[in-house]
Amino acid sequence: MLILVTVFSVSFLIPDEASAITPTTLTLQAGDYTETLSSLDISRFMHLDTRMKYAFLKKSEIENVSFCPTTKLFCTFSLSRSFRHTLHIVTESTPDEKAIRIFIANLAEKVTQDPVDVKFSVVDGQVVVAEPEKMGRRLKEEKSVALLTNVLRNAENAIIKVSLPTEVTAPKLVASDRERLGLRELVGEGHTNFTGSPKNRIYNIKRALEQFQNIIIAPNEEFSFVKYLGDVDGEHGYLPELVIKNNQTTPEFGGGICQVSTTVFRAAIYSGMKITARRNHAYPVRYYTPYGMDATVYIPKPDLTFINNTPGAVLIQSTIDGNELTFRFYGTKDGRTVTIDGPHILSRGGDGSMKTVFSQEVNNKSGENFIRDSFWSNYKSPSLFPHPDQDTTLTSKPKGWSEKEWSKYKDIHP
Repeated sequence: MLILVTVFSVSFLIPDEASAITPTTLTLQAGDYTETLSSLDISRFMHLDTRMKYAFLKKSEIENVSFCPTTKLFCTFSLSRSFRHTLHIVTESTPDEKAIRIFIANLAEKVTQDPVDVKFSVVDGQVVVAEPEKMGRRLKEEKSVALLTNVLRNAENAIIKVSLPTEVTAPKLVASDRERLGLRELVGEGHTNFTGSPKNRIYNIKRALEQFQNIIIAPNEEFSFVKYLGDVDGEHGYLPELVIKNNQTTPEFGGGICQVSTTVFRAAIYSGMKITARRNHAYPVRYYTPYGMDATVYIPKPDLTFINNTPGAVLIQSTIDGNELTFRFYGTKDGRTVTIDGPHILSRGGDGSMKTVFSQEVNNKSGENFIRDSFWSNYKSPSLFPHPDQDTTLTSKPKGWSEKEWSKYKDIHP
């Protein structure tokens, strides 16, 4: 004879076990960052729920003793009448993983520290460490969510301290790289002065400098200014300022970046680098005197490119002192000599047009020449590129600007 046996399993039919405690104080530590949460803070990522539970030696809160929280058949054959008298309704606080995930994402922004590269300077002709590097830190979000959820689900104390997992992020450049890369001395430097620049132009110059700090160029590597510059728009932190574009001088995000490219160009020239691409501005710009040693850039072209033709790596660093911008190239000198002749103004028109030239000659330590280049500049009259007064405020959104960019402009120019 075949006998069918049915087994019932109900999660709430559990003897009176110890329940997790909702902490009143929760201290979170991630690296050297610490944050303490109150019971109110904790309640924001806890979920309150009610359920039925049997508790020995406790009188039932359910007046109907025949009440069965599951099937009648199960209660009749599996639970005694006295046991059913211990059924209670309990309120429990359980972790809300979705809320915890949001909390951890916000916490990660506080915990995260970007690494800071070492800063070098030159003392008595030698490269020294001006500011040591700093390690970065990043919160491991997924593991932190799992850990915090588990701690809150099984808390046994009202006061809890939790160490959240983090990972260390190393800077790109550290003090030991000075010897490893052969960054022993100043190879060359370039200067420009941006006195008289409007505030947006100065802001864009400083913003663009962030893209060119601590760049390392390997031997025989070709440097591209546009490559390191990246995107230039309001989304990437630039402000509108005058640029030369489409035969006119017009406000556009990033105006003033050519101050940076021109200074890099001069540093490369005086370091004896081989220039592979450079274009002068359409007309003489007062920020780039002496005229003839400027380099205009625009994404994707024109670009400023040159080859590191030294035997070792070259480090690029920049500084601003007052209104003077300086780029310095550090590396190992190979005995070369660099001679710059000019720039010379070949002709100057009454309308402001101008033609200039300068030459770069580089010889090795044996005196043999390996670079002899001339850089010609043909500047047109500024009158051919009409532009609004620099204090003029735009009253309508220029073509190509997004609504977000236009909104940011209006915030700056109410």
